[in-house]
Amino acid sequence: MNKFNLLLILMLALFNVSVAQQYQISGKITENNGEIIPFASVYVKNTSKGVSANADGVYKLSLDKGSYTIVYKAIGFKTTEQAVTVNSDLTLNQKLASESYTLKNVIIRPNAEDPAYEIIRQAIKNRKIHLNEVDEYSSSVYIKGLQKLVGAPKKFFGRDIQKTLDLDTNRKGILYLSESQSIFSFKRPNKIHEEMVSSKVSGRNNSFSFNKASDLIINFYENLLLEGTGLSSRSFVSPIADNALFYYRYKLLGTTEENGVTINKIEVIPRRTNDPVFRGIVYITDDSWRLMGTNLNLTEDAGINFVDTLNISQQFIKIENVYMPSDIKFQFNGNVLGFKFEGYYVGIYSDYNIHPNFPKNYFTAEILKVTKAVNKKDSLYWMNIRPIPLTDEEKYDYKKKDSIALRKTSKHYLDSLEKENNKFGIGKMILTGYTINKRYEKKYISFDPIIRSVFYNTVEGFGLKYGITFRKNLEDRKSYSIRPEARYGFSNHIFTANLSGSYYYDPLKRASVGASFGTDISDLNRYGSMSLLSNSINTLLFERNLSKFYKKEFANINSTRELADGLQASASIDYSKNYTLQNTSTYKLRDLKDEEYTSNNPFTPTTETPLFPTYTSLSISAGLTYTIGQKYITRPDGKFYQESKYPRFQIGYRKGLKGVLNSDVDYDLLSVEIYQDRISTGLLGYSSFVVGAGKFLNNTTVFYPEMKHFRGNNSTIFPPNLRKFRFLDFYQYSTSREYVEVHFEHNFAGFMLNKIPLLRKLKLEEIVGVNYLTQPGKRNYKEFYFGIERLGFGASYGYAYDGNKKVDQGFRITYGF
Repeated sequence: MNKFNLLLILMLALFNVSVAQQYQISGKITENNGEIIPFASVYVKNTSKGVSANADGVYKLSLDKGSYTIVYKAIGFKTTEQAVTVNSDLTLNQKLASESYTLKNVIIRPNAEDPAYEIIRQAIKNRKIHLNEVDEYSSSVYIKGLQKLVGAPKKFFGRDIQKTLDLDTNRKGILYLSESQSIFSFKRPNKIHEEMVSSKVSGRNNSFSFNKASDLIINFYENLLLEGTGLSSRSFVSPIADNALFYYRYKLLGTTEENGVTINKIEVIPRRTNDPVFRGIVYITDDSWRLMGTNLNLTEDAGINFVDTLNISQQFIKIENVYMPSDIKFQFNGNVLGFKFEGYYVGIYSDYNIHPNFPKNYFTAEILKVTKAVNKKDSLYWMNIRPIPLTDEEKYDYKKKDSIALRKTSKHYLDSLEKENNKFGIGKMILTGYTINKRYEKKYISFDPIIRSVFYNTVEGFGLKYGITFRKNLEDRKSYSIRPEARYGFSNHIFTANLSGSYYYDPLKRASVGASFGTDISDLNRYGSMSLLSNSINTLLFERNLSKFYKKEFANINSTRELADGLQASASIDYSKNYTLQNTSTYKLRDLKDEEYTSNNPFTPTTETPLFPTYTSLSISAGLTYTIGQKYITRPDGKFYQESKYPRFQIGYRKGLKGVLNSDVDYDLLSVEIYQDRISTGLLGYSSFVVGAGKFLNNTTVFYPEMKHFRGNNSTIFPPNLRKFRFLDFYQYSTSREYVEVHFEHNFAGFMLNKIPLLRKLKLEEIVGVNYLTQPGKRNYKEFYFGIERLGFGASYGYAYDGNKKVDQGFRITYGF
């Protein structure tokens, strides 16, 4: 190579370095009095390139060499522009003056309508125009989430809170800190696709952030907002919804001019304290009547759960001739059992493309993709791309927890930790169970708690059912588990034992195989009737031996795998030899005058008779489950389905194989089911339903355990299940022919009780429901019930009818989460 060529290459290399070099503008944004302005927006004029200040008002903006106009913007403050020439790093502190909203051009007469109402009417009139003006777009989205305790009790259930949660001496500290960067794409009406580019979670070097750009979407041009978020069982009404005037009062606080546009500052005020509405400020322009910003709150009065106050602030940036969100912030605080917490989630949008021209089939059922590489970015990467600088508190949290996380992965640390945690204790063994963790080897052994293993029933008397579970985690989130279990009844002296295992071999296909074999005592109803503990309490205290049992020697092989998006397949082979059992114990803690134990045959309660002869069964089962419109998230640790807005269909087939391995059964059962949960009805809450039907195409030889069973209930207190009848006997109405069952429940989400002053603070939710069953032995059985529930607990009163005849009524209490 000659000297000229070498010199040319060196000159080109130096030129490329100079072109690629970026400089940093940094500073602090404050009010004129020096008070910091947190989360102010800073962006380059006429572009969507921008950053946000952090909670301390500090910002950092990286730019190439050149001249720019920097725009500083914050809700409630005058937008300020600053021309800069960038050829080195700059420190540029900026003071923002409070926005002066005046009413000098507005005359408000006594008893006259506030001018805000006409502005709102115009905004409502133009709502759909602004809602649909951008058909599709893509953007880069940075999300940061922080949750921290700002106060806590010294001890909770005997544990030192400061040590348990790694807090400072004032019991304050960050509980969760994460950041992510994604490319987000959207196409109307509801198609989304997101690919996470980078992810960071404080103290969890190998974890992936659960941040999702679609979770931050809140469009006040929609009539109802935050549906299905868990904040409330019902939606919230937008201040510019079609029926907003029924829910809100408005007050014009003033107007201002910004770049030749008149912006109206309007206070939105709930007409009724406890309606599901916002309160705060919206900013609306004249002429176009579009939103330019929001600073709105949801409080406990509006019916939100888990937090006391949620603030939603949103700013917009002009992209061509439309306005798109530049940033959105959800800030919250609350107090639960003395734990005072606060935090925020903020999204910064940049690099908008409102003419993306997505290729065909770009949008699929996968709404978010997270790959293995996203959490491998180093600190230099984050320093260069992070649009919100870390505060000193956040820097310390990362440094402290990340160093601890590295130490925690070492064998020496894990061995010393497990030496302490794996200490055996009688209290552990009895109440919570005992676990041996070998984290470095990714092995875990769990011993069942003794208190849940002891039981009583009239078939076995007092008994013990005990198991141990071994689990091994493999590479790529695969795993396998093995569980031996033994059971012994001290009255009938029957000992049973079995071994089961499963191998989860493909997280992305939700695929697993499993097998089990041995002997066991099983419920006559294949869905089960009640837990061993519940049956023990009913039997010993109320002299009601509700559960009925039989013995089986069995072997099973099963498998499940996803065949396509939303389509899951399952198959199994079952072999068993089945024996009837009889009562052997009549022990009771108290003898009730009007109660007597019944036999183990539910059809001859006063006499012990065999329900079926000893028989052998070999059967095969197969099922397909398909969810319409199923969406999912793909992560390295698996595939995560999202709740669908459409029904789920399930078809199943079970066949008894006569003569194979001496099998005595001969039948074919075909079943179908349609299910959908939480169908929104807007402010009236949500509905759920299940419709199931089936028929034995062949029922030549069907013994009782092989029949189609239903989820009955003979207990006042039971765990909730939409498919569960509230008054139907566990065993009486199983069938070997055709059947139809329907379950429907509607939750009004406090629509009525919220209007009663003494009850609204309890946030109770009204429910009504219907259960229906028809089969040859039970025509047109119906249940109707109504009641209240809250956070998984409920109380209801219902009636049961056999045809037109009322056969039962009473209270039912549900529990569980």
